[in-house]
Amino acid sequence: MPEPKPAAKKAPKGKEAPKEAPPKDAPAEPPKETPPEDQSPTVEEPTGVFLKKPDYVSVEAGKDAVVVAKVNGKELPGKPTIKWFKGKWQELDSKSGARFSFKESHDSASNVYTVELHIGKVVLGDRGDYRLEVKAKDACDSCGFNIDVEAPRQDASGQSLENFKRSGEEKSEDAGELDFSGLLKKREVVEEEEKKKKKKDDDDLGIPPEIWELLKGATKKSEYEKIAFQYGITDLRGMLKRLKKAKVEVKKSAAFTKKLDPAYQVDRGNKIKLVVEISDPDLPLKWYKNGQEIKPSSKYVFENVGKKRILTINKCTLADDAAYEAVVKDEKCFTELFVKEPPVLIVTPLEDQQVFVGDRVEMSVEVSEEGAQVMWMKDGVELTREDSYKARYRFKKDGKRHILIYSDVDKEDGGRYQVMTNGGQCEAELIVEEKQLEVLQDIADLTVKAAEQAVFKCEVSDEKVTGKWYKNGIEVRPSKRITISHIGRFHKLVIDDVRPEDEGDYTFVPDGYALSLSAKLNFLEIKVEYVPKQEPPKIHLDCSGKTSDNSIVVVAGNKLRLDVAITGEPPPVATWLKGDEVFSSTEGRVHLEQRVDCSSFVIESAERADEGRYTIKVTNPAGEDVASIFLRVVDVPDPPEAVRVTSVGEDWAVLVWEPPKYDGGQPVTGYLMERKKKGSQRWMKLNFEVFTETTYESTKMIEGVLYEMRVFAVNAIGVSQPSMNTKPFMPIAPTSAPLHLTVEDVTDTTTTLKWRPPDRIGAGGIDGYLVEYCLEGSEEWVPANTQPVERCGFTVKDLPTGARILFRVVGVNIAGRSEPATLAQPVTIREIVEQPKIRLPRHLRQTYIRKVGEQLNLLIPFQGKPRPQVVWTKGGAPLDSSRVHVRTSDQDTVLFVRQAARTDSGEYELSVQIENMQDTATIRIRVVEKAGPAENVMVKEVWGTNALLEWQPPKDNGNSEVTGYFVQKADKKTMEWFNVYEHTRQTSCTVSDLIVGNEYYFRVYSENICGLSDSPGVSKNTAHILKTGLTFKPLEYQEHDFRTAPKFLTPLIDRVIVAGYAAALNCAVRGHPKPKVVWMKNKMEIREDPKFLMTNHQGVLTLNIRRPSPFDAGTYSCRAVNELGEALAECRLDVKVPQ
Repeated sequence: MPEPKPAAKKAPKGKEAPKEAPPKDAPAEPPKETPPEDQSPTVEEPTGVFLKKPDYVSVEAGKDAVVVAKVNGKELPGKPTIKWFKGKWQELDSKSGARFSFKESHDSASNVYTVELHIGKVVLGDRGDYRLEVKAKDACDSCGFNIDVEAPRQDASGQSLENFKRSGEEKSEDAGELDFSGLLKKREVVEEEEKKKKKKDDDDLGIPPEIWELLKGATKKSEYEKIAFQYGITDLRGMLKRLKKAKVEVKKSAAFTKKLDPAYQVDRGNKIKLVVEISDPDLPLKWYKNGQEIKPSSKYVFENVGKKRILTINKCTLADDAAYEAVVKDEKCFTELFVKEPPVLIVTPLEDQQVFVGDRVEMSVEVSEEGAQVMWMKDGVELTREDSYKARYRFKKDGKRHILIYSDVDKEDGGRYQVMTNGGQCEAELIVEEKQLEVLQDIADLTVKAAEQAVFKCEVSDEKVTGKWYKNGIEVRPSKRITISHIGRFHKLVIDDVRPEDEGDYTFVPDGYALSLSAKLNFLEIKVEYVPKQEPPKIHLDCSGKTSDNSIVVVAGNKLRLDVAITGEPPPVATWLKGDEVFSSTEGRVHLEQRVDCSSFVIESAERADEGRYTIKVTNPAGEDVASIFLRVVDVPDPPEAVRVTSVGEDWAVLVWEPPKYDGGQPVTGYLMERKKKGSQRWMKLNFEVFTETTYESTKMIEGVLYEMRVFAVNAIGVSQPSMNTKPFMPIAPTSAPLHLTVEDVTDTTTTLKWRPPDRIGAGGIDGYLVEYCLEGSEEWVPANTQPVERCGFTVKDLPTGARILFRVVGVNIAGRSEPATLAQPVTIREIVEQPKIRLPRHLRQTYIRKVGEQLNLLIPFQGKPRPQVVWTKGGAPLDSSRVHVRTSDQDTVLFVRQAARTDSGEYELSVQIENMQDTATIRIRVVEKAGPAENVMVKEVWGTNALLEWQPPKDNGNSEVTGYFVQKADKKTMEWFNVYEHTRQTSCTVSDLIVGNEYYFRVYSENICGLSDSPGVSKNTAHILKTGLTFKPLEYQEHDFRTAPKFLTPLIDRVIVAGYAAALNCAVRGHPKPKVVWMKNKMEIREDPKFLMTNHQGVLTLNIRRPSPFDAGTYSCRAVNELGEALAECRLDVKVPQ
């Protein structure tokens, strides 16, 4: 990689020099290290895998630019792949031009990768947005940066200073003389170079060639503007002029008649079609995405319509936002697809909320897309999941709803909340206030005598609020005399045995509230001596005394406070009794409150157990008084009992129940009923007016659906709890009556009935049928079967002969019996004689042919009543029971032979007889087999290359007509047989086209319905084909012996094969007579193994191995043996398993 060049150095002679050069001892740095004067360098926090992101670069045109980034290798699962992009998808690589170079280094100690992008002699077209992408397996990250290219700076005199050089070889700038003549000579050369350079810059406008190619493919003005904006081209007018000239020079494509548009845009989730037209429909076309070939799938669909080639992309996602190209041979056309993500709209915005400290808060917003990204902000600060653990909030997604939840809101959580999406935003105010505590009962000032009890009591609105008691600003602690209690909303401070030092200001302060309740305790010390007045105690009720019968009614759950005024001197002591048990509790649900002139009996929430007679007794030294009060607690009744369904119908059910055991103290005025489908939670009311009976018929139900029902009892107080649900029940109805009941058969003691199923069966199905009969003149129906029969037919047995009987059939299911189907007329139980008749099957009306060894199985139906007598004979003689088996039923007879023989052929007679009526049938059976060989095969005459062959029919034709003959010939030398004639019906044939000089044998097979005979008839003489006009004269020397021992002409060769792929071993052997060949593996003969196939074609031996495995490796040998000797060939076979 080339090293980064210095920002400035001494320019060569004749070239432009920068206006200002750095000091000689200044280090050379790339331009990117020095930000512009008007821009201060910024430091970014490293995010993701980047330890240092690429900086903003500003460089002067014609100079070099270097971009540096550092990647943290600890965050990556492996070595990263680095890619640089210009704009959105234009990848910079080795093909981008010589001006672009890349460098990558790795520090193994810190595991940091340093990557660099070098751009040599930047032009105006290089400015714009760039992107660096890092990939390693599943990890991927990218970051963007910008390169700004400035026009070259010149001094006031242009390049004049460069040309004012002093002559001489001295290094000093002051040495030598100014070379005016050289200046004048070179001025024209410099001006010409400047004109050429200016003309070239005017032509190219500083735009790289690859961008010009992209601009040439654009067709609309909006596309030019989009490309110019993307790649930072500012001179749009000059660009269009340059393009207008270039368009004239564009040559027509040979492969494409219509190319892709420069760019396409589609909304995410929609589909798009990319269409090109090619000049030849037979040309192959390939599609590429970012340089990778696209394969057809459900995502990418290829279509060929004439010369059009269409690529359809279904359900576009952001991953489909890429560069696409169509390639035909060496020609390409490009386009870019921009996938536009639809804006996420806010459907239901946030709402303002006002809550108290400690409340749960849910701020909800609904957007238009599921899985959309939203950003929550509070007072302009983003709320993130990372901070949610510290700030006590959490995020929740429920489909399209996004929820911000505070489980326990604090006052700091109040503020302005905002939700932002890419399609809108909304905001709302969350106001958190301190919860106001309401004082329901304040503390009262107390004046207490010595040794008495002082009770400070207050009641606040929140049961959870705690607090502290203070005396004169000092916290009060519990002790033996001081008790502090907190029950519900009540806070008490009780001081027993009050002393003078207990006097002071007492204050109750609730925790967490700016509130205090104060009262004063005054100590009263009385030293007056007096003579106490005595007065008998008295209870002031409507009627008092031991015989009083006061009654109070209270509704269960309500509060009862019974204040009883009492008088007497000294103040009497009141005692309450429930029955005979003394009641003295001062706290709890039921308690007493005592004052000097009043005794109060309080029940906070009355219950059924509180009912009874209460007695108050007051006593003092002057006497006592007693009063009795009967407390009656009334309540809603208990639920009804024994709720059940007694009967059901097609859409109705009868519900029955018992009244509740306890009526709540008030008479039950009626009942309410509800029902629901089993498994449902929705109850439906059956009546809105109170129903007074205990039996109810529910209607309008769906047959076949399980229901449950329940009942409520009602009295003057209210409605009871629901009863237990009934057992699940199903409204079903019996079936309709069976159809088409008819009599199928009648005998002396039986009747067979048949019918069809009912036309309406219903959800209950049908379990079967019951048959009943009734004697004529009687009304008693007798069941013929106790268990239902499933089929639509039944035979009623044991009937009295000659009786007239009426029959009927009913369908039965879970709902009960259906309406009966009854015969219109009674049936007389007497058998009807029916003439016998054999119904011979069509295939038995002609000769029935079977092969030897096959089964004989003849089924012949017949009819007749009463049951006829069936007799089988063969040729007038009885059948051989050892071979032939006969089975006869009421309606058919079967003749069966397990293995047929030729002796089973013949005519079989079947006789069916009822009394003097008879019917007969004859069945002809012929058992056949293969014929014998042809007899006396002879060559009768030979002429030219023809031979006349004659034979006689076989002695045994297999009990079947001979349908033809099969003729073969064989050369005496090879004795290999070849077909001559097939299916010839004559007993002679002429064999032609025989080879001159050869001698031939012939053989003939017989053929009948069973096939060819097992053995042929071979000709006794041969046909010797002689040459025409020549007389054979035997040689006087001894005939040469052509017999040779086996010898392998081509040996076996060692092989290495791949497991799973078929292989073959080949060799060639010679020998006469033809040797016998044996293949062996590891010296073991290979016999009938389906894995191996052995062939021998004219001495070429082949052993085919099907799908070999490592087990098939070893030493294979082939042995050829004849009467003169043997030969052996071996090879080694190795099987390699693919990795």
